[in-house]
Amino acid sequence: MDRRSFFKKAAVTGAGAAAATVLAAPAIAQSNPKITWRLTSSFPKSLDTIYGGAEDIAKHVAAATDGNFTIQPFAAAEIVPGMQAADAVSNSTVEMCHTCSYYFVGKDPTFAIGTAIPFGLNARLSNAWFYQGNGNTLLNEFYAKHNIYGLPAGNTGAQMGGWFRKEINTVDDFKGVKMRIAGIAGRVLEKLGAVPQQIAGGDIYPALEKGTIDAAEWVGPYDDNKLGFAKVAKYYYYPAFWEGGPTIHAFINLEKWNSLPKAYQAALTDACAFANTNMMAKYDSKNPMAIKQIVSQGTTLRPFSQDILEACYNASLEVYKDISSKNADFKKIYEDQVSFKKEGYLWMQLSEYTFDTFMMIQQRNGKL
Repeated sequence: MDRRSFFKKAAVTGAGAAAATVLAAPAIAQSNPKITWRLTSSFPKSLDTIYGGAEDIAKHVAAATDGNFTIQPFAAAEIVPGMQAADAVSNSTVEMCHTCSYYFVGKDPTFAIGTAIPFGLNARLSNAWFYQGNGNTLLNEFYAKHNIYGLPAGNTGAQMGGWFRKEINTVDDFKGVKMRIAGIAGRVLEKLGAVPQQIAGGDIYPALEKGTIDAAEWVGPYDDNKLGFAKVAKYYYYPAFWEGGPTIHAFINLEKWNSLPKAYQAALTDACAFANTNMMAKYDSKNPMAIKQIVSQGTTLRPFSQDILEACYNASLEVYKDISSKNADFKKIYEDQVSFKKEGYLWMQLSEYTFDTFMMIQQRNGKL
């Protein structure tokens, strides 16, 4: 090859590469568009645990997309009240929210299963059902009817049974008790004579302080201590049989979700999975010290009696039977979860339960 031929070919190759670069730039821009979304949370900023899930989502999406996909979180009431977060997503007021599905049982009791139902799944089984079972698929078939796409984006683990102004020693002690409680659990306690109230997290303290309610449940020691419930109620009961492993969701406007580039959908899905894991880790690390502090301040810690738990379990089965007879969506998803739960606890009683029980005995005996 002579020098003239070489330079001629090199020039053609260079021009082709340059043209390819020019052509590739718009394609890259199209696949990584600048998108800004607003996320409304159902929680106050003061709760770094549960509100922090929204911040985790935003940070991880931005990092995964080089800042091209931006999600701006807003605390409850900054755009809409916490209990209206799903409505804001459904009607396109915002693109997404971070909330508990069971806040919206007034629309349809099926929403409760998305978070937790009495005597449902623990945290590990909740994740297994959502990620490896039929949970996410079945619930998104239901959520689509409300123009919503849902992703698990947090879990608190088993919660506490709540704060009471008086002792709850028997089933009859629930009669007439006005209690802030979320989801289907209110219908269960109603069968025992309690009067359930739906109140947002930020409004619980003043309601307890003024005597508008007699009892309230929220999450657990860390959050409850931050909200100051020990100052207005003496008795702290456990466990929250209605929330063995409640899932917090990212709800996304279905049309907005479908319009996202696939890479952004993947980034958002992964970000929500991180928020789900990180929230559980936060509670497991912060609750031990918080419960010590609460007890040291004079709070009386009490377990619900076996009789109370049995009565509530039986009442729960009655509620599920009644709802299932009237609501095909609830029946389908509930029965799938029950089937998954039966198999899950068959395994967990051999592995998780026996191991944890042994280690807890060592802890109580001062051998840890």
